[in-house]
Amino acid sequence: MIKQEINELKRLYTPSNCSITRICGCYVDGEKNKKTEFKEAFLSLPEEEIFKYFELLRKTLSGSVGKNLLNLEFPLSSEENGGSQEFLLRLKDSKLKDDDLLAEFYDKIIGSYEYVGNYLILLIHDAYDVPGKTTDGLAMEDASDTVYEYLLCCICPVNLSKPGLSYNSETNEFHNRVRDWIVELPETGFLFPAFNDRCADLHSTLYYTKNTEEPHAEFVDNILGAVLPLTAGNQKETFHSLIEETLGDDAEYEVVKNIHEQLTEMIEEHKEIPEPLTLDKRQVKNLLEKSGVEEEKLADFEKLYDAAAGEHTALLVDNVANTRTFEVKTPDVVVKVNPERADLVNTMTLDGKRCLVIEINDHVEVNGISVRTSDKKSPIQ
Repeated sequence: MIKQEINELKRLYTPSNCSITRICGCYVDGEKNKKTEFKEAFLSLPEEEIFKYFELLRKTLSGSVGKNLLNLEFPLSSEENGGSQEFLLRLKDSKLKDDDLLAEFYDKIIGSYEYVGNYLILLIHDAYDVPGKTTDGLAMEDASDTVYEYLLCCICPVNLSKPGLSYNSETNEFHNRVRDWIVELPETGFLFPAFNDRCADLHSTLYYTKNTEEPHAEFVDNILGAVLPLTAGNQKETFHSLIEETLGDDAEYEVVKNIHEQLTEMIEEHKEIPEPLTLDKRQVKNLLEKSGVEEEKLADFEKLYDAAAGEHTALLVDNVANTRTFEVKTPDVVVKVNPERADLVNTMTLDGKRCLVIEINDHVEVNGISVRTSDKKSPIQ
C-alpha cells in the first residue's frame, strides 16, 4: 500500500464518513488472563467513545511506510486450509459475528504476543463503498465500483494513570486523584486484506509497529504467518556494511560522498512518485559503479549482498540514506553539512597532513557569534 491509499482509509474514521459495522475487544491482564470481552455495533456506541476509538484506529494506520507500516505478503502455505490467511479470511467473512472464531483469534494472540503488562485487543469490521475516481484523481461519490470489506486489529497497552492531585468542583477542594486504567495508543496492529490499488488484496496485509526496531516478530509469525523485512535500522546497518566491505580499508572520501549525492539525487527525482523508492541488489551495484567504485572491488558484490541482506531483499532508500544532514566525523571533530551541499566539504593534503577543507561564504558563526575571517576567499581548515 502507498501513503495515499492509507490516508484514504484514515479519512473513514470520522462521524461523517464512518462505515464501521462492528467492534470487538478483549482485555488481557499481565498473567494472560481474559478479564473481559465485548462486541458492539460500532455506531451504537456513545459519541464520546466513538471519537476515542477513531483515534486508536487512525494511529494503527500512521507512520512511515517501510518503517512503522510494513507491506507483507502471505506465503502460499498460509492460504491453505488451516493457514493464517485462510483463518483471517473466515474471520472477515463472519463479519465478527462468530463467537468461536473470535475466541480462537483472541487465544492465538494471547498465546504468542510477548508483552509485559495489561493490554486490549481491538478488532473492527468495515465495508467501505469505494468511490470511483476521474482520470485526474477526483473522487466521484456516486460512482462506486467496489466494496472493500476488511478487518483492522490493534493491540493497545492498558496502564494506570499517573498519581497526582485533582480538583473537586463540588467541594471546591483538592484531593488525591483516583488512578484509572487507561487505554493507550496501540503498540502493534494490522489491516487485512491490504487496500492495494484501492481494492482488496487478499494475498497481502499492512502491518503496524510503534517500535520500528522491535516489531513483535512473534506476532507476525504466529498470527499473520508472514515474513518481516529487515527493520529500518538493520537496513541502514546492512547498507553501510556492504559499502565498507566492498570498498575495503582504502575507502576514499570522494567515493562515499558521491554515494550520498547519488542517493540524494534519486530521492529528489522520485519525490512526486507515490510508491516508496527501493534498491535491489542490481540497483545497489549500479549505484556504487556510478559513484566511482572500481570494477575489481565489485567482483564479489553479489555474494556480499546475498550474505548481508538476502538474495531477493530490496532496501528502502529512505531507510539507508540520511536526507537530513551530511556528516563527517573524526574522534575529535564532527562536521554537519546541508545534505544538498556536500560539495562544500573536501579533502586536501596540507603540510603533509590530510585535512578536511570547508568552503565558506561571508557569514560565519562560532557558538552563535558572527565572526569575520581575515581572508574571505580562504577555506576554514
